[in-house]
Amino acid sequence: MEKILRINMGADGGPTYTAVPVGAYAGIAGRGLTSTLVSKEVPPLCHPLGADNKLVFAPGLLSGTVAAMSGRLSVGCKSPLTGGIKEANAGGMASQVLARLGYAAIVLEGKPKDDNLYKMFINKDGVKIIVDNSLKMLGNYDLVEKMRREFGDKVACMSIGPAGEMKMSSASIACTDMEGRPTRHAGRGGVGAVMGAKGVKVIVLDDSGMTMRSPKDPEKFKEANKRWVDGIKKHPVTGEGLPAYGTNVLTNVLNEAGGYPTHNFMWGRFEGHTKISGETQAAVEVERGGSATHGCHRGCIIRCSGIYMDKYGKYLTKQPEYETVWAHGGNCGIDDLDAIAMLDRLDDDYGVDTIEMGASIGVAMEAGLAKFGDADAAINMVHEVGKGTYLGRILGNGAAVTGKAFAVERVPVVKNQAMPAYDPRAVQGIGVTYATSPMGADHTAGYAVATNILNVGGQVNPLSPDGQVELSRNLQIATAAIDATGMCLFIAFAIMDQPETFQALIDMINGFYGLNLTAEDVTALGKSILKAERDFNTGAGFTAAHDRLPEFFINDALPPHNIKFKVTDEDLDTVFNW
Repeated sequence: MEKILRINMGADGGPTYTAVPVGAYAGIAGRGLTSTLVSKEVPPLCHPLGADNKLVFAPGLLSGTVAAMSGRLSVGCKSPLTGGIKEANAGGMASQVLARLGYAAIVLEGKPKDDNLYKMFINKDGVKIIVDNSLKMLGNYDLVEKMRREFGDKVACMSIGPAGEMKMSSASIACTDMEGRPTRHAGRGGVGAVMGAKGVKVIVLDDSGMTMRSPKDPEKFKEANKRWVDGIKKHPVTGEGLPAYGTNVLTNVLNEAGGYPTHNFMWGRFEGHTKISGETQAAVEVERGGSATHGCHRGCIIRCSGIYMDKYGKYLTKQPEYETVWAHGGNCGIDDLDAIAMLDRLDDDYGVDTIEMGASIGVAMEAGLAKFGDADAAINMVHEVGKGTYLGRILGNGAAVTGKAFAVERVPVVKNQAMPAYDPRAVQGIGVTYATSPMGADHTAGYAVATNILNVGGQVNPLSPDGQVELSRNLQIATAAIDATGMCLFIAFAIMDQPETFQALIDMINGFYGLNLTAEDVTALGKSILKAERDFNTGAGFTAAHDRLPEFFINDALPPHNIKFKVTDEDLDTVFNW
């Protein structure tokens, strides 16, 4: 990955491109590259949908290699949702293909001077940028099918649906999975709106004729990868729980812990949880001829996804993930798996973040637009988003906008980004991450649930403020570094409990690049990424006052534990004091 592809969408006479050496960005990848490039090249006060913003696609350090679990893609920009820096992370095939084509990043710059919509085709021979207004307002499924007919069924696509074209702040970027379906999304922060503002509908990637990336020390790399695979497979979470039931295995776990946000964060338990649990979901998938175990990209050995068929045995969507099942399920009082799967399909097709969409619907239900539990109303609301009606544009711009439009006080957002499926009152460590992450409320930024609830990497009482700042700090540092490698975040379960598996990851990087990195170097990498992100946000006007949860989490006790968020503002302000 020795070059960066820069595409100027605002050039006179139409878009132009140049492939340039990585230069000053050598040695960094994934989130490390997206956040560093955005922090250096994007004016923090620019309009997120303007010409000065840049959209960066970057595979990880080990993407495009035979390293297991290395297929995550980082997408970075200034967020239309938060107004700060954004890294959204996606699985699928795009990262592997982009890396094998030799690109450390694709950078979309500038803004078209016309209303044309563009598709791009990138392979070993170069880049084609083509006007194709026939693609306007196509959903991701029809769009990808059309691209596969045109360019072949071996391609990978990164695309936006109607929400991205309409520049909605919850718009996602879809990446195709192994079957060529647009099911893996860089969902958070409105990255799809930035792609829409650049006038780009789809980027088609074809690595035909390219080989796997080769390590500097093949034997060291191969041996480390074997230890790496063994470590992941022997951990009970990555080797047993996730492959059997997918991420939705957490529904029963969080509900029992009293941290499953229900009816727009009103309660911590949902009566209908067993109807939508991972165990129930897996049984339905198998019964209908789908699958409860499936990888989102080649090289995935955890295989925490699945295939969800409708009641007639026809493909409907990939297995809805835990956060999606919660957002459209317990959060909205819906206990119908088929309705949730349909909502997931529509979100993917229209191109919106499932977490933000579910949170927006939950806020709208609290406002009285529909009753909690009304699945048909929820489905109709997502259709409104896809059509771009007035209501749809309110919902499609996120929970914070929805709350303002309908005068709702309880709106679960930080930095305008909706909270995922863990109530910070019952899981206090994740509350620290929600409050302080540069990304806005984001469970993946520092997954304290692992230690608070699952007892991975130790045990910190989820109902107490004690130890939560240190836990979140360490996890945010580690997560930033993992996101730079291209590794799936679920590897964290194994490396937190197994020092030898963490060492195997370091040895893989060293074997591939001919380096001598240590654990301390990995920590330094994570800190440097977070510093770049926080520096950008400071320039964009963020202060310590933005590192806070909404006041209802501090004032309102959450049943069944009747607990409030207890970590003080003073302690929150120490998270990045390392």
